[in-house]
Amino acid sequence: DHLDDIRGYLFQHVQLTVTSVAIGFAISLVLGLVAVRWRWTYEPLAGICSVLYAIPSLALFSVLISIPSFGLGYRSAVVALVSYTLLILLRNIVTGLDSVPAATREAADGMGFERWRRMLQVDIPLAAPVIIAGLRIATVTTVGLVTVAGLVAAGGLGELITEGLGRSFPTPIVVGAVLSIALAVLLDLAFLALEWVLTPWARARAPRGSDQ
Repeated sequence: DHLDDIRGYLFQHVQLTVTSVAIGFAISLVLGLVAVRWRWTYEPLAGICSVLYAIPSLALFSVLISIPSFGLGYRSAVVALVSYTLLILLRNIVTGLDSVPAATREAADGMGFERWRRMLQVDIPLAAPVIIAGLRIATVTTVGLVTVAGLVAAGGLGELITEGLGRSFPTPIVVGAVLSIALAVLLDLAFLALEWVLTPWARARAPRGSDQ
């Protein structure tokens, strides 16, 4: 009888997750490129992101909803969720870019690649497995945090859990929890598939010992 409501909450949950991770990735990519270009900036940037990551989610939501320009709802949730993705993504982006072999960079430079072109066509593609690993962790973490965002009326499956807790009614709690877990698993598998598609050279290096 409530499938339309459940679909609506699930869509809101996906929307909040995708929006927050996408914004967090865009910010982290810029910060990561800055940190790789000017190495001294990495520690301060990582330190700021660590402080944001360490703030308890309920405390951060409470602070944001007390600010008039944010208040209850979608905007406060996105700001909080984005802040929790930055540390994970920044570390993985910098680690991935640092893992690109120096010989590969020198070869690209020798072929006349400009710095920005080498970064787009050589460094970032080779760093893709580590970067995607960070996206997997950030996405699964965000799916869980979106359920907490239900406390600030941001929508998502957390609304079902909050409703169930308020009414002492277990059914919406179970539905919200099970769908959140299923969504996290589905998105994690989607990133695994994305990594498989984007890194064919990794498949070519995979050991062929399964038939032994």
